[in-house]
Amino acid sequence: MEIRKLDTYESPPMELLLLADPSEQIVKEYLKRGQCYIAEMNNTILAVYVILPTRPKTVELVNIAVNETHQGKGIGKKMVQHAIKNAKFQGYKTIEIGTGNSGMGQLALYQKCGFRIVGIDRDFFVKHYSDEIYENGIQCRDMIRLSQDL
Repeated sequence: MEIRKLDTYESPPMELLLLADPSEQIVKEYLKRGQCYIAEMNNTILAVYVILPTRPKTVELVNIAVNETHQGKGIGKKMVQHAIKNAKFQGYKTIEIGTGNSGMGQLALYQKCGFRIVGIDRDFFVKHYSDEIYENGIQCRDMIRLSQDL
């Protein structure tokens, strides 16, 4: 498996990106300002992540998704670790990530990769998404904010 930056002439893998964020409008907006990276093997895209500069010396991992047929194989962890190393290499001092309150697996993964919970944006998904989102039988209402010093 190779992880690389998506070339400017390549189309981002929207179907994968929409697994992590169901709003095509929001995904397209941060793709304009962020850097998109893909993991591929045998010319097949297995995973994707997008990092977005937010403040001086701070970058946010705004999207990370693994193809559903390849989940549970450690690819998500490798993508998060790549994003952390990549941000550090680019000179950032802090990497942040936000995830829904209903994403139990994501919360565990990010903490295993060294992120710490720093806050909660109450009702973020209720205010910014027109359709209700459910995961693990729980309505996704709040954004759990995590951060890591690089």
